[in-house]
Amino acid sequence: MHRFYISPENWHPDALALTGSEAHHGRDVLRMKRGEKLVLFNGCGREITAEIIDLGRNEIRLRKLHEAETPPLRCRIVLGQAVPKGKNMELIVQKAVEIGAAEIAPIMSDRTVVQVDSESAVQKQAKWQQIAIEAAKQCGQNWLPRVHVPRKLGEFLDTVEAGVSPAESLASQPTRLPLQKDMVRFDLRLIGSLQPDAQHLKKILADYSSEHQHRPHSVLMLIGPEGDFTPAELALARRHGCRPITLGPIILRVETAAIYCLSVLSYELLM
Repeated sequence: MHRFYISPENWHPDALALTGSEAHHGRDVLRMKRGEKLVLFNGCGREITAEIIDLGRNEIRLRKLHEAETPPLRCRIVLGQAVPKGKNMELIVQKAVEIGAAEIAPIMSDRTVVQVDSESAVQKQAKWQQIAIEAAKQCGQNWLPRVHVPRKLGEFLDTVEAGVSPAESLASQPTRLPLQKDMVRFDLRLIGSLQPDAQHLKKILADYSSEHQHRPHSVLMLIGPEGDFTPAELALARRHGCRPITLGPIILRVETAAIYCLSVLSYELLM
């Protein structure tokens, strides 16, 4: 069945309707008819199987058939990704959702080629958030990751250190996802590094499990831009508790590095 997203503030199980772009997609693109069934999700774990009872000009009215709740993934993985060139960030966002990232924080590093001002930053965030929604619809993920507004590495790490959420106000969030108050509390903070003292991720995870007698429940994973983070940025990340990890003997492209790290963390911590 086709899946559709309804934001949490519009989630009314007893008065279900698709409006806006989702109604357009169901009525004009998919050509759905009265009596067809579909799946709705709100990005916060709730899912409803519903039946179309009326296709109006501005909305598709639905009848609830079954409602279910999906528990959160067992580890909250947050990707801090330096924004790469071209459309690679779109690919990274899509794959991060599919692999199981809980949040995506775009980073403007010293070597980031793409430069954004405050206005374009909000536009890019809205576009990346929509890509996340489409990815969640396709892969069956009922917990929608939030994509944050791009910010400098130092600014992002300061918010993490201060113990406050780096999310903007709800009014600036196009999907109006509820704030996660524990967003900044990480059991592990990691950063991909080409430095010779970088450790293997497997060893870091094994050492953590040995010390704490359980696997980490939350991980921050920082990935640099083309050319990697600068030495100053690596030093800054270290001061904020980020442990450098090696990604192997082969130098990876930015998008490959992100997918590689998330895949390893997903395999080790989400299964």
